[in-house]
Amino acid sequence: MERQDRQDRGVGPLSTTPAPIETEALVIGAGPVGLFQAFQLGLLEIPCHIVDALPSAGGQCVQLYGDKPIYDIPGVPATSGRGLAESLLQQVAPLKPQFHFEQQVATLERQADQRLLLGTTAGTTFLAKTVFIAAGVGAFVAKRIALEGIQRFEGTKLFYHPEALERFDGQAVVVNGGDDAALATALALIGKARQVTLLHRRDGFQADDALVARMRALVAEGALNFAVGQPAAFDGQVLQITTPDARTVTLPLDALIACLGISPRLGPMADWGLDLVRKQVPVDTERFQTHEAGVFAVGDINTYPGKKKLIVCGFHEATLAAWAATAIVFPGKAVPLQYTTTSTRLHQLLGVG
Repeated sequence: MERQDRQDRGVGPLSTTPAPIETEALVIGAGPVGLFQAFQLGLLEIPCHIVDALPSAGGQCVQLYGDKPIYDIPGVPATSGRGLAESLLQQVAPLKPQFHFEQQVATLERQADQRLLLGTTAGTTFLAKTVFIAAGVGAFVAKRIALEGIQRFEGTKLFYHPEALERFDGQAVVVNGGDDAALATALALIGKARQVTLLHRRDGFQADDALVARMRALVAEGALNFAVGQPAAFDGQVLQITTPDARTVTLPLDALIACLGISPRLGPMADWGLDLVRKQVPVDTERFQTHEAGVFAVGDINTYPGKKKLIVCGFHEATLAAWAATAIVFPGKAVPLQYTTTSTRLHQLLGVG
């Protein structure tokens, strides 16, 4: 019976391929709109998984203006990209969405039972009743060092925008970049790594003045090395750089961290068969559904008459998309409108009251 059941599910007795993760909803993108989408789904008791190409939640809101002020979030006179993401994560936490970071959704295929099979670049597969594309202007991915063959060192000697720095304790580390993220990473490694070298193509930075001042003070004290140049070759143990005066300098290291910024890529989404208008997905304004049933698009990735690329508009779109999904997730069931001020059921879900 068990063997037959495995075969019925398409899994042979010796198969090592994990079965797809079955879910009511899959949200693509963990930026502010994706996080609020998960919150609205949770209030309707639609469990979801969230996939994002970055190593943590927040999307471009954190990556591009993490510490810059935002003044147009309702009821919040002032916050920052990072502050908004942290608040949204705190808000959605009781509803327990499951996150899958550092992977892009690569494939989307309709199945015979009308569910959607999605596969990621990390080999994870999902079987979802509904899909919510909240990918902003595309998946934000780290800019790579342009050296032939360097990708073979990723994850062992080469790291892009790592979140946890404990793995570099006692190591000689070169941090490549000149923005806030690069300087903050180099500064955070002082006292942990055995040696820290900041490498940038010029002696000038696109970073907060306070970070630059701290960096220069540490260089003057001898606690931080600074090198000007461009990577020319890397063998996993030595980084060879070319200086502005055409000299070649070698930097022995245990790890190379690249913080070269991030860039949006529409990527595989362009091959999913969705209508695209100037790299945006047209939706209706009743459900924010694409021309594919059960596939919704919210936030900067969508387009419709009167579209405004504002976070607050994305929140509205996510709310209506979640309600539209109830007809697919709970067919034939009338889902009542409840208010978080008075609903004991919503209070249970949110762990309040």
